Parts: sequence; C-alpha cells; structure tokens
Amino acid sequence: MTALIALFWRDLRRAWGSGALWLPVLFFLLVATAFPFAVGPDTPLLRRAGGGMIWVAALLAALLPIDRLVRPDKDAGVLDQLAVRGFADEVIAAVKIAAHAIAFGLPLMIALFPAAALLAQDGSRVELLATGIAIAVPALASLAVLSASLTANHKGGSAVGGLLILPLAVPMLIFGAGMLDPSGRGAIKLLAATSLLLTVIGPFAAGAALRGLRE
Repeated sequence: MTALIALFWRDLRRAWGSGALWLPVLFFLLVATAFPFAVGPDTPLLRRAGGGMIWVAALLAALLPIDRLVRPDKDAGVLDQLAVRGFADEVIAAVKIAAHAIAFGLPLMIALFPAAALLAQDGSRVELLATGIAIAVPALASLAVLSASLTANHKGGSAVGGLLILPLAVPMLIFGAGMLDPSGRGAIKLLAATSLLLTVIGPFAAGAALRGLRE
C-alpha cells in the first residue's frame, strides 16, 4: 500500500512540478480564446456553440499529456518493480487514473470559468458546464491513462492513442452538450452513467494494456 501511495504522490508531483500540467490547460484556454474570432461578433451564436466547444476542448486537453502518464514509469522500471512486489496492474492503473483526475481535473475546473466568459456563457450555463465536466473528469482520466498504456511502447504515440480513444468519448460529448439544452434534462443522468461506466472499465482495460507492455 505504501508503494501505491508513493506512486500516487509521484504522479502528482510530476504533473504539478514539471510544468507539463499547464500545457493542456493553456490549450484549453487558447481554444476558448480563438473560437470567438472564428465565429465573429455574433453573441447568440457564440453562446449556443460555445458550450459544445468547451466540451471538445476539455476532451482534447485531457489527452494531451498522455506521454508522461505511463512511459516514464515504464522506462524507469517502476511498473516492473510494482509487478514483482505483487501489485495487480489494474490497481496500478486505478492509482494513475486517480492521480491524473486530480492533477488535471482541478486546474481544468479553474480554467473553465475564464473560458466560459470568453465564450459568452451565462451563469446558468456555466453551472451546467461545471457540473458536467466535474462528472466527466474521472472518465476523461481513465481514457487518458488507457491511451497512455496502449501507446507507451511507441514514441509520439499520443496522436495514435487519441485516435483510438476518441470514439469512446463521443457519448460524453453528446450528453455533456445535451445538458445545455433546456429540453435535455435527462442528459445529465446519461452523462453520469457513461462516466461511471468508463471509470469502472478504465482500470481493467488499462491494466491489461500494462500487462501487455511486459510481454
């Protein structure tokens, strides 16, 4: 258990201490900044489309740092040491998912508010966006760790991993954007169910991928 706690804090320190964490957050804000220039001064259109753009930016930002989630531990032999000590790969994956959800999710939630202001989102829509993204963060972290585990043997595999994982995230985009529609009251339940499913499946899928790295 001590080794798993150490792995958790190691991942958090690597995310917050290296400065790499701010790359996806800056990407998220840059998308929010650039989108109004593409749409133009049409505030109603920006308000309608801005919520969906925030969801797309959040998903892509979650997948940006996947190169540092698994590969450094694989190259340093940390994963092999944990396996030799009897820790299941699924447990290791779950610890990494939890660390990534906290390391990435908290700054993303903070960055959401200036991004929403740039995209002309009113108070009620910001509240819905914050609720939806908070629900989706564990699932986004699961997808990111799964993608990192699948591509840890390939340099520059983040782009390939994103293409592999992106289809799994489409339901979250649909239900997350659907929450913003006044008639989409059931979307939050579908989003929560999808997020829960991906969060539960994530450690098992990523654990299988981690096992594959040693074979």
